[in-house]
Parts: sequence; C-alpha cells; structure tokens
Amino acid sequence: MKVLVINCGSSSLKYQVLEMDNESLLCKGLVERIGIEGSVLKHEKEGMDKFILQTPMQDHKDAIEHVLNTIIDPVQGVAKSMDEIGAVGHRVVHAGEKYSSSVLITESVMDALEECTDLAPLHNPPNILGIRACQELMPNTPMVGVFDTAYHQTMPPESYIYAIPYEYYTNYKVRRYGFHGTSHKYVANRAAEMMGQPIEELKIITCHLGNGASVSAIKRGVCVDTSMGFTPLEGLVMGTRSGDIDPAIVTYIRQKENLPQGEMNNILNKKSGVLGISGLSSDFRDIEKAAEEGDERAQLAQRVFAHKVRFYIGAYMAEMNGVDAIVFTAGVGENDIGMRDIICQDLSNLGIRLDLIKNKVRGKETVISTDDSRVKILLIPTNEELMIARDTLEIVNGEE
Repeated sequence: MKVLVINCGSSSLKYQVLEMDNESLLCKGLVERIGIEGSVLKHEKEGMDKFILQTPMQDHKDAIEHVLNTIIDPVQGVAKSMDEIGAVGHRVVHAGEKYSSSVLITESVMDALEECTDLAPLHNPPNILGIRACQELMPNTPMVGVFDTAYHQTMPPESYIYAIPYEYYTNYKVRRYGFHGTSHKYVANRAAEMMGQPIEELKIITCHLGNGASVSAIKRGVCVDTSMGFTPLEGLVMGTRSGDIDPAIVTYIRQKENLPQGEMNNILNKKSGVLGISGLSSDFRDIEKAAEEGDERAQLAQRVFAHKVRFYIGAYMAEMNGVDAIVFTAGVGENDIGMRDIICQDLSNLGIRLDLIKNKVRGKETVISTDDSRVKILLIPTNEELMIARDTLEIVNGEE
C-alpha cells in the first residue's frame, strides 16, 4: 500500500509518499507561501532532479490539489491514479487528553481537534484545514490522525500535574502534555531493534535535539516523563525558547521593562534560548562556528544547552532507576559532534562513556559509546514521516 503523509503549517505543507510493502520513500515535497504571493511547490521524486512549480495557491485545498496532481503526474508522479494511495496520515500537533494513540479520523475526532484548538492555536487550525481539504479531494480514502502529544499520554499523574490550584487542570486542562512524540516513539523503537532486545525490557532516554528540543524517559516501551510541558516552551534551552525558568521572572521583567501584554510570551518563545544567550543566532551551526572562533557568549550558550540536557538525563535515570540506552536524534543530536561530546562529558561514573572516534559521524545510524560503556549511546536519525505511515497502515489494516 502507498501512504501519503501530510504535515500542514499555517502557510506551508510538507508531504511524502511511501510504499509500505518495503517502507521505501517514493517522493517528498514542500509547499511554501500558501495564501501568500509567490506560492511554490518543490517536489523530489527518488532518482530525479527536484521539480519546482510556481503558481498561485489561495488556500490549503489549492495546495493539496497541486500536490495530488504532482503525485500522479506521468513524469514526476509515483502513482498512476489516486486510487493507488491507500491512506493518508496527518500529523496533528495536539489532541489534549482525547487520544493516547493514532486514530482513524471521523467527525467525532474532528470535533475533538477543534476543542483542542485553544491548546495549540498556531498549529491545530492548519492541521484541521489540511484534513478537511484532503477529505474533500479524496472522499473515499481513509485518513489517520497521528498526534505529537499522544505518545506521552502514558505518563503517570505525578509526571504531568503542575503544583498549581487543581481546578486549573479540571477546568482548563492545564498539565504537561509533551511534544515530539512521534520522533521519540520512532527512535526508541529503533534503539530496541538495534540492541536486539524487546523494548518492553529496556529503559531508554531519547534526546530530540534541534531548534526545538525535548528529552523523554521511556520505561518498558511507554513514556513515563518528558521535558516539554503545557506548551513546547518548557524544558530544555532551545534555539529561541528559554526552556525552564523561574515563573517570577515573567512579572519581574514585565514591570522593569514596562512591557505590553503578550510581549513576554514573544520574548520567551522567539528571543531567548541560545539566541538570547549568544546574541548571535538561533542556529546551532552558527553558535558552534562562533564558539570555535573564541566567542565567549557562544561558548556559554553551548555549555548552558548541554548542562540542561545532562540535567534531564540524570533526572530520568533517577526516575527510572537506571538506563540501558541514550539516543541522540534530530538536527543537533544527529549532526553536532561537539555538542554530543560536551553533553556526555563527566558522565562516566553513571556508566555513560562516549567513544570520541565513533562519535565523529553525522546523520548516520550507529552506536557511539565505548565497548565497555554500561549504557549504550546511539545516534539514530529520526523519521517521523515513516512513523506516521506505519501508524496509518496499522490502523487502516485493522479497520478492514
């Protein structure tokens, strides 16, 4: 079966088509500037040069229609007709407490996603638009919703309840949700496969380190804790997000700077993180280059980021009473050799030993711990689209 995976943003759309008989990627693409002048579709079919289509696209339906036409194009396409697409998997950011796993999309599911819009006002609306557009254009094709938050719904209450008046949870669902769930699930399962052990017998810490970053504790195949919270702002220091801070800082700076309502939220989400510390960039590659050239604030940004990752690794080792494997994934985790080195420094007493030679690799699935390390350190490139396609196939086959 061919599965189409769609990830809709407010003015963009990413997609892939995978042949699930052998889990091979057939094509992938990106649509940018939806509803904005200069709309463009960039399509890559395996074994061919990139195809670029510049044409007006007024909305997500327009964009998806162009994507579907490209998928069945005689030259650029990977299917003779849309009948060959057996299902569509949609990445959806937030399902609140509604779903703890991926689900076949029905009208009741759509109602639930609408109810969760307050929890993800920037992400759920375009996700919903993408689903509606596909339903209109492909009315007979089953659709599956795969949620960023679902994987973390196995957390116990002590991991997700905040120490604030309980009615804020009961009335407004203020709790830790966690994000990047599809990535954490994929790399945890892959780590178990690489180690040749059932995931139900393992304790794994997965480190999804990119411009957005989170760490998860996975015990016997289920997530028991994760660093992101009610929003993706909590947890690690990130590209532009502050991560954990004393909440009193918000009111203190607002008063000192006489900031208007909402500005502190903008500062913490878009002007903080390694950008705020370094004053240079939110791109970890720029930070790395500046640090190598002796920039002290860039070096400080690296150390602060690494410190926070180590903090969560240590906390989750305590929470799970040990760990069998630590996984690095996403842009920084997969490609920043120096950052992995800094994070793993001084962890040898915990049985975590990085092999400096094996670590000299980027974006390749491999073991980077020493042979005598009690804890395996794994580098696993994430593949959220494949995880979405797998969930989609499993659910659709189960419904047949």
